[in-house]
Amino acid sequence: MEKKEDGISMGNKKYNACIHTGFQKHDDYMTPKSAWENIQQFIPKDKVIWEAFYGDGKSGDYLKELGFKVIHQEVDFFTSDLGEIIVSNPPFSLDLIKPIMYRLKELDKPFILILPSQKINSQYMRNTFKDKLQIIIPNGRINFNKLVGDKIVECKNKCAFDCFYYCYKMDLPNDITWL
Repeated sequence: MEKKEDGISMGNKKYNACIHTGFQKHDDYMTPKSAWENIQQFIPKDKVIWEAFYGDGKSGDYLKELGFKVIHQEVDFFTSDLGEIIVSNPPFSLDLIKPIMYRLKELDKPFILILPSQKINSQYMRNTFKDKLQIIIPNGRINFNKLVGDKIVECKNKCAFDCFYYCYKMDLPNDITWL
């Protein structure tokens, strides 16, 4: 894997995990405020959060509205290291999530990520974070908002898959927390 100034290069594709993943139309789903409201009691107020995947910029605003100190800038995730903990909703596509998870392991800082529930069964998750993850299971599916061009479109249908909050080094009281 070769690092580039504008992201990461894998084969003939370049990826930049800071804003849109234009080539992956299904990776442009934005985090609703309710997703962070649901877990705000598990996010430490005394730490600076890095909301590492910019999207439309609103996720960081939502966390700030909930009283957290947040860094949320359009920077390259693969070459940056900001904040004390990471709270984010990264792109879900396999081409991106694997290098994202490896980068998180390299950073070795606490995180809470929203990811599809089936990711827990993947080899890269098992090999990278075996016995080190805690899971928060929401009480229903998260209704993401779709970014189309520069506009947010509210999805009329419920999300077609379940997501968990994957937690690393968060010292939650239980390894599995049901909301």
